[in-house]
Amino acid sequence: MKRNNKLSTIYLAVVFIILYAPIFYLILYSFNSGGTMSGFEGFTLDYYREVMQDTRLFIIVLNTIVIALLSAAIATIIGVFGAMAIMYMKQKQAKNTLLSLNNVLIVSPDVIIGASFLILFTMIGIKLGFTSVLLSHIAFGIPIVVIMVLPKLQEMSPTLVDAALDLGASRFEVVRKVIIPYITPGIFAGFFMALTYSLDDFAVTFFVTGNGFSTLSVEIYSLARQGVSLSINALSALLFLFTMVIVVGYYFISQRNTRAKGASVKK
Repeated sequence: MKRNNKLSTIYLAVVFIILYAPIFYLILYSFNSGGTMSGFEGFTLDYYREVMQDTRLFIIVLNTIVIALLSAAIATIIGVFGAMAIMYMKQKQAKNTLLSLNNVLIVSPDVIIGASFLILFTMIGIKLGFTSVLLSHIAFGIPIVVIMVLPKLQEMSPTLVDAALDLGASRFEVVRKVIIPYITPGIFAGFFMALTYSLDDFAVTFFVTGNGFSTLSVEIYSLARQGVSLSINALSALLFLFTMVIVVGYYFISQRNTRAKGASVKK
């Protein structure tokens, strides 16, 4: 048994090294004064200063954050009610169909989704830019939220809802005072997952962004096509750090909710 545990630990360590080594290599050379990725010549913060002083890049970062926050918030609201609609649907066949359609959107290639949105926006006359990117990010964020919220709904005992209704609560009060508080960890998980996907998305955004509007992932791709520059490393390092802050923030929020739930159960 101990041997199996040791092997699994080694396996996980190797996997994490393979995944994170290129990222840390990229971050390391963002401090290279030599200007290349071939040899580390000395420590410098010039590339970070270059990134911070780029006004256009600052606007793109703001665009990315605004799109991510707005799309995650709207997708969370729609996704929560969508998950409840699927959960409490009486017709089993319709329920399974909706759940399958939701899952298909998650596993579908981003290129297909991006091309589909491009065709749709072109057909209905929506100008490519902020609106098209926001709508696209909301659309692929909703299935993520549904998947994160559904397990919490399935975990909740139906007797809680029945008891609230028997005590005279309206349907709205049941949702607001019983269901929403219980599934709050799932809601937070869905929001942060949708936020992270929006920040990192490239393929869908690349198809639906227009002239004069860009997000960070598309800008990094454009800069990389122009040639190797360590400012790309610095920008990527900052984006990675921001994503890690979000993940750690979600972890502490989920831990606090778990402790609060445990304390309320003891009482």
